[in-house]
Amino acid sequence: MKNILVTGGAGFIGSNFIHYLVKNRPDLHIVNYDALTYAGNLLNLDMLPESADYVFAYGDICDKERVVSVIHTENIDTIINFAAESHVDRSIKDSKHFVQTNVMGVQTLLECAVDHNVELFVQIGTDEVYGSLDEDSPGSIETDPLKPRSPYAASKASADLMALSYYHTHGLPVCVTRSSNNYGAYQYPEKIIPLFITRLLTRGKVPVYGEGLNIRDWLYVEDNCRALWSVMENGVPGEIYNIAGNHELRNIDLTKMIMWRMGVGDWESQVEFVEDRKGHDWRYSMDCGKIKRELGWIPRIPFDVGLAMTIEWYKTYEEWWGALV
Repeated sequence: MKNILVTGGAGFIGSNFIHYLVKNRPDLHIVNYDALTYAGNLLNLDMLPESADYVFAYGDICDKERVVSVIHTENIDTIINFAAESHVDRSIKDSKHFVQTNVMGVQTLLECAVDHNVELFVQIGTDEVYGSLDEDSPGSIETDPLKPRSPYAASKASADLMALSYYHTHGLPVCVTRSSNNYGAYQYPEKIIPLFITRLLTRGKVPVYGEGLNIRDWLYVEDNCRALWSVMENGVPGEIYNIAGNHELRNIDLTKMIMWRMGVGDWESQVEFVEDRKGHDWRYSMDCGKIKRELGWIPRIPFDVGLAMTIEWYKTYEEWWGALV
């Protein structure tokens, strides 16, 4: 790997991954390709050192001509695709953009990768493709059937299958990763952790779906970035890798933890229970034994430490999120 195209690199996980590469692999040439939709923000990358071998290229992953031009101009040999519409609530209201970006956009990238002999293609997926689990069910493994239940999850499952089909049909070296809920710096404040932090910092109430009993697993974004680099270095083409934080919490317990960390004594006075999300999945959980055994990755950041760092980041960088809420 010499020249990496990071699609969706101005978004939350993509920008964190670029920071990780610049810090740990300064020998790489990094191209950030992003359409700068509402969740894409070049301010996420303002703090990169001037010495970074990094360029930004504006573009949509559905625009084949533009993708081809960037691949040629920058001599790209590796693509990692973070570009996606990712908010479940938005997919419930209007799924069209999710199909356009998450399915057709991925198909366009794959076609370009085959046509130009890209050496590695990594497709970033989500635990939501496995569907909803009961409370006592074991974590999903990579060979489990896919049972997506929201338009967002269905579009991401389609993208995974499309990417793997290009491995089997065209011999394109493809790896797919599926991670649990990420949190950390630069996350757009529509997702639960930054939404609640910024609401509390502005003395607002936090909206909790239903009774707050739904369960999610939490993964600090830097741990995910380390896992992704492990897959890029040593992953086996054609394989899927689950990346889990191994810290499951009910939403109401997460809410209480955030409030305790932020010094809110009477948590009940700050919560507004709202109508539950349509088709709200009960629980996501993944077994990530495969990436631990085969690539030696484990999550390093305990949830209480990662949450404290995240709260502190949003307190420090109000100018970043202030215009977004």
